[in-house]
Amino acid sequence: MKCDRCGTAISENEKMEYQGQTLCEDCYMDALSPAKTCDPWAVYSAKSFQKKDAAKVELTEIQASLLQILKETGGAEPEVLAKKLNISLSDLEREIATLRHMEKVRGELVDGKRIIRLW
Repeated sequence: MKCDRCGTAISENEKMEYQGQTLCEDCYMDALSPAKTCDPWAVYSAKSFQKKDAAKVELTEIQASLLQILKETGGAEPEVLAKKLNISLSDLEREIATLRHMEKVRGELVDGKRIIRLW
């Protein structure tokens, strides 16, 4: 059996049903809890945490690599970033959401294409 979203092989006891789809655990979690880049409370929380204890704010290796790529390129499409970082688009979206809440990255439309840039 395969996941209807990502095509990963899943066993009968690992399958999840969601809105008529058979999903693997990762796709099921993404469906239930999608990444939200525009969340005022998350931005407020991230900013107040940074002000309180800026020395303890640490980025993950992927987040640091993402920021470095954006610094070098000036911005890139999500698909390009995911490929360079060797991660799935859903994982990239979660990293972007986290960095967006910290006001380190932002998205914009350029010639109809979604581009991720440094804040």
